[in-house]
Amino acid sequence: MGLVDTHCHIHESDYPFKIDDVIVRAADAGVEKMICVGTDETSSIDAVAAAKKYQPLYASIGVHPHEAKDGVDSIAHLAKVDRAAIVAIGEIGLDYFYTHSPREAQIAALEAQLQVAVDHQLPVIFHVREAFDDFWPVFENFHGLRGVLHSFTGTQKEIETGFAHGLYVGVNGISTFTKDKAQQQLFASMPLERVLLETDAPFLTPVPKRGTVNEPAFVRYIADHHATIRGISVNEVMSTTSANATALFAL
Repeated sequence: MGLVDTHCHIHESDYPFKIDDVIVRAADAGVEKMICVGTDETSSIDAVAAAKKYQPLYASIGVHPHEAKDGVDSIAHLAKVDRAAIVAIGEIGLDYFYTHSPREAQIAALEAQLQVAVDHQLPVIFHVREAFDDFWPVFENFHGLRGVLHSFTGTQKEIETGFAHGLYVGVNGISTFTKDKAQQQLFASMPLERVLLETDAPFLTPVPKRGTVNEPAFVRYIADHHATIRGISVNEVMSTTSANATALFAL
């Protein structure tokens, strides 16, 4: 089973590479599927368009907490008219590290988009940063939610709570370059059956490609790193994480 990059932004208008070239390089690296993740109305529309045009691409639609102040009504409309091209709602959540949108607006946007996920029986890609105390009460108000904690860098307690709620955890380039010993231990000890691999391209480029623009092909380096820190084969990392992605997103 080939690799899956479960979170990238290669569909964004300011991404510096042509999607056609990115897909070729990804295929050469063993990456067969990529999820283009929306962060606002425009990027969500673009993600859907990319998924319709390119077979290896899938779309997730959502309004990032930074943009929550602008409203999220367009997400419900997109989910209704383009459901066939959409595999998830996201990235959505709460971000209290930055306050580009007021906390009240972030919570309201999260609730509205979780309702869309429930209505369309879609999994959710969550962005939660320094906001878990407010996040879990909102999450628990909705039944039947499935999803992933994207770009997880939280604590052992937070990840255990996520697993208890049935969520996956998304690991990316951070896991290859963090100097935080607690984070290193956490990445090495996560149950592989709950892990998804992601690049977050163009951001968070993994070792050994630091200093360059990230792209889905580089998810292979993340797989290699996790094989090394776990003492298992890269094939086991690839097959398990890709099976996880396939199950969660119905790829």
